[in-house]
Amino acid sequence: MTLGILGTKIGMTQVFDEDTRAACPVTVIHAAPNVVLRQFTQARDGYSSVQLAYGEVKPSRVNRPDSGQFAKASTEAGEAIAPTGNLREFRLDADPGDDLKVGTTVTVGLLEGVKFVDVSGTTKGKGTAGVMKRYNFKGAATKSHGTHEFFRHGGSIGTSLTPGHVLKGKKMPGRMGNERMTVQNLKVHSFDTEKNLVFVLGAVPGAKGGLVEIRPAVKK
Repeated sequence: MTLGILGTKIGMTQVFDEDTRAACPVTVIHAAPNVVLRQFTQARDGYSSVQLAYGEVKPSRVNRPDSGQFAKASTEAGEAIAPTGNLREFRLDADPGDDLKVGTTVTVGLLEGVKFVDVSGTTKGKGTAGVMKRYNFKGAATKSHGTHEFFRHGGSIGTSLTPGHVLKGKKMPGRMGNERMTVQNLKVHSFDTEKNLVFVLGAVPGAKGGLVEIRPAVKK
């Protein structure tokens, strides 16, 4: 459990890798400075965590509970903290110290020296999809003249008399996408600390302009 940072997916491009001497596809993430809004400690809250605030938002779009959090944080930090559009907690192994006190800014420099990261985001929503698009079913095996309106169906879903109902988890048509997803062990190509950019090899979840969370890789 380590501290991460929030950012915005800008899009994909390609860069030249001097080691492999080839063009590599990278995702560009703009991670503007995050602000520590609240600390959670083991003694007071039962777990260790830090809440970060990120993104621009109109003050009129901030609801009352969030407005209260920003007002309380501003009082604790001794300076005004502008409301933001996104709040996220990052669990920690130990209670946060003075380096992560309320009002502190967390920048891309946090990830310098990290070679692999885990990136979380919300995938693109595809709406209601059938089993061929959703689960890559191959469709009906028989496509003769006697087969009608059954080419893209999922086939039988029943289980006869025993147990006599559709088993839980059966792959069937339904909503596709628009869910939280984490891609692990993405290699970091480079950083641009002046422009707060992170270049990650490969694709990350979500559409352009979507919110993403970047953490040091758990398995690497």
